[in-house]
Amino acid sequence: MSAILPTGLGNAILVAFLLAQAADGVFTYVGLATVGNWIEGNPLIAVLVGTLGRGAAVACSKLFAATLGIVLHLADVHHAVAVLTILYVVVALIPWTAVLFL
Repeated sequence: MSAILPTGLGNAILVAFLLAQAADGVFTYVGLATVGNWIEGNPLIAVLVGTLGRGAAVACSKLFAATLGIVLHLADVHHAVAVLTILYVVVALIPWTAVLFL
């Protein structure tokens, strides 16, 4: 797949994915701290929050997601990383923005 992409586009997609993960991590932590743990819609993260606490749960989940994104990047599956980036913006960043800033 990398032969189809212009040089550097795969890297830009990965950077966008990692930035989306970082933003989601910040928004999630701030949302949990200001609104409460009940606001978390992902049941896996909710269990981690109950088990590890907010900071560790968010850090572990974001590091895991970032690692998987990097693995996909290294496997030249950039279209999947691009789709996941868009998905995170739509289902995580936009809702958190609405909760935190509107």
